[in-house]
Amino acid sequence: MSIPFLDLHAAYQELKAEIDEAIARVVGSGWYIGGHEVEQFEAEYAQYCETTHAVGVANGLDALHLAMLAMDVGPGDEVIVPSNTYIATWLAVSHCGATPVPVEPVESTYNLDPTRIEAAITSRTKVILPVHLYGQPADLDPILTIARKHGLLVLEDGAQAHGARYKGKRLGAHGDAVAWSFYPGKNLGALGDGGAVTTNDPEIADRIRVLRNYGSRAKYVNEVQGFNSRLDPLQAAVLRVKLKCLDNWNSRRYTLAMLYLEGLVGTDLILPQVFEWADPVWHLFVIRHPQRETLKQRLTEAGISTLIHYPIPPHKQQAYAGGNFLANALPLASRLANEVLSLPMGPHLSMKEVTHIISLVSSSA
Repeated sequence: MSIPFLDLHAAYQELKAEIDEAIARVVGSGWYIGGHEVEQFEAEYAQYCETTHAVGVANGLDALHLAMLAMDVGPGDEVIVPSNTYIATWLAVSHCGATPVPVEPVESTYNLDPTRIEAAITSRTKVILPVHLYGQPADLDPILTIARKHGLLVLEDGAQAHGARYKGKRLGAHGDAVAWSFYPGKNLGALGDGGAVTTNDPEIADRIRVLRNYGSRAKYVNEVQGFNSRLDPLQAAVLRVKLKCLDNWNSRRYTLAMLYLEGLVGTDLILPQVFEWADPVWHLFVIRHPQRETLKQRLTEAGISTLIHYPIPPHKQQAYAGGNFLANALPLASRLANEVLSLPMGPHLSMKEVTHIISLVSSSA
């Protein structure tokens, strides 16, 4: 049995009629930048996230970058980031001219450890940037308490957590803003790149709207040095279709995650843990094993596609060689990079396929 890591074609096939109609609607409208489709998606996504504003942008990296610029992050500032995350979280900070200051995760959830944050705060710290990694919410209340104590802003990276809840409330604006990616493989994915920022702060939303459009509100009148980072109406139309299915697709992911968790108990794997205050959306199902490469190879030979999220932590990337991190810096992030393995996960994966994967993993781990 050959099992892909994620079947995007199946997602399209399920919604083919609606997606094709949405694309045809945009093509036939003659309006290809901004306009009704983008505005409607922004309104619908803001409502879904239980927030006042959603501002569409070109991709998830831009969502992080423009949100921080709207928070006045710039050269000389520091932003606290997880040591264990995709590099985009760090890159957005660097693109502002600021410095990413990494903090190690809680080992059980892989998310930013609130107990380590205060030791990393300096007079130059401007923002705390937790990531809701793998679809599991970070523990926000202690992070927000620390931020308020020190007069800092909180920007959440929700790129992997569309629809997740923290203490019963949908992620969208627990902090000052949330940056989202609609990369095709996300729980809410477009047919190309896309992103958005949700917030209850009208000033942050307004500044991002200006920044995403060359620094302009009115054509040929530029208030600031802005960017070209607009959500495409074709992608917005597709996202409107998929948004209606998001809760259902997340529910399917939950069912498969529970099957994995029950089926892999008793192996020597380290399995995901979920606290009572979290309702994750299982963007990824990540296990850990000290002989990760051996396990991965055995699954590959059996036709099971797996991925590693992520094989090289940001502080060990060549892009951050100038950060002068010591060889033994951030040991937990380094160890996780050597042990994590993502098993197939998605709303179109069958229970039969998951049962087969469990059998192979159990016999190999």
